[in-house]
Amino acid sequence: MFFAVVQSRSMAKAAAHLRVTQPAVSKAISDLEAALGVRLFDRSPQGIEPTKYGTVLVKCGSAAFDELRQGIRGIEYLSDPTVGELLIGCPESISSSILPPIIYRFTQQYPRVILDIDAGSTPAMLRKLADRSIDLVLARTGVSQLPEPFSEDWNTEILFEDELIIAAGKDNPWARRSKIDLADLLNERWILTATDDWSHTVVADAFRARGLQTPTISMRTPSVHLRTNLLATGQFIAALPRSVMSLYGPRFSLKILPIALPVRPWPVSIVTLKNRTLSPVVERFIECSREVAGTFGKRPWSRRS
Repeated sequence: MFFAVVQSRSMAKAAAHLRVTQPAVSKAISDLEAALGVRLFDRSPQGIEPTKYGTVLVKCGSAAFDELRQGIRGIEYLSDPTVGELLIGCPESISSSILPPIIYRFTQQYPRVILDIDAGSTPAMLRKLADRSIDLVLARTGVSQLPEPFSEDWNTEILFEDELIIAAGKDNPWARRSKIDLADLLNERWILTATDDWSHTVVADAFRARGLQTPTISMRTPSVHLRTNLLATGQFIAALPRSVMSLYGPRFSLKILPIALPVRPWPVSIVTLKNRTLSPVVERFIECSREVAGTFGKRPWSRRS
């Protein structure tokens, strides 16, 4: 009843949601406040908001209910280890490249587990992890540092180090060149991500280090699907994670151009919440992710294609 009131900001709405009477909800909240000796809600014409005491109860209560849910999931797994549910958060660059081979291997072993994938920005996914509404986050932790004040709440395990490459479609004239100077690409039609994004910064720094201005930009987009489809036309140049090329390169006949970019750490990591019990299904998925990540990390990557 307490959480229903927090979520609905109304005793009446909480009662309707729980299909009980409003006096029953009011009495439960009053009894809880009396037991704790503090006021849990402030009431105003705009609705009901938790006090500072109520906010503390929300946080610890959420953790308690989450632990109970994880325990129930563990019991379900023991009774039938082939079933369960897993909620994963990740940005599109990972859901479009690294996640598919992980899912393929995992579903071969556990075909009855339901996977719920939430693709969004890394900060948004980490907020959901903090709220315990997802089980884990796959993220490029070198691109988006874990935001304060939550960074101390995460367990971060690096799966492998990705790298940035320059790519073009097979019909692009530069795809047939064995030697290319960065200055040659200055006036090409580039597709980059936002100016504050890590990959954009690496490309800009590479040109700046040569005493060159930032290349001509035809489009800014974080979309992997849009960038790879446009590269396939042969009209554009783009910077992509090498993990993306491993999946989309053969599909769209993309070529890695022989351009050396500054080598910088770009870890792909699994992030989980500290002091949170992981269900057996989550642990199995993490093990599967490590196995697949080993194939990325062991690949003898070369800057020439």
